[in-house]
Amino acid sequence: MHVGILKIYLRLADNYSLKGKRKLIRPAIAQLQNKFNISVAEVEDQDEWQSAVIGVSLVSGDSRLVQEILSRIIDFIDSGRFSFEVAETRTEVIPV
Repeated sequence: MHVGILKIYLRLADNYSLKGKRKLIRPAIAQLQNKFNISVAEVEDQDEWQSAVIGVSLVSGDSRLVQEILSRIIDFIDSGRFSFEVAETRTEVIPV
């Protein structure tokens, strides 16, 4: 069994409230959950207006499949369809 972990660091440059941040982040989280059937949550910087960190996790028996899905998630979130900038991503695949 392999656990894939992805942290996505986001910049929300034109945002000036927590309410505005929620309007940007919640649809992205919902789309990731629906498209990839993964666990997703905002995991850091909850009180920051112009930054967010989204955490993603998934489990599979095949490490190559985990890497492929994590790569597809990064491509999806970085595709320009959302109103935020991806500052950094960190991935890890842990054999269990």
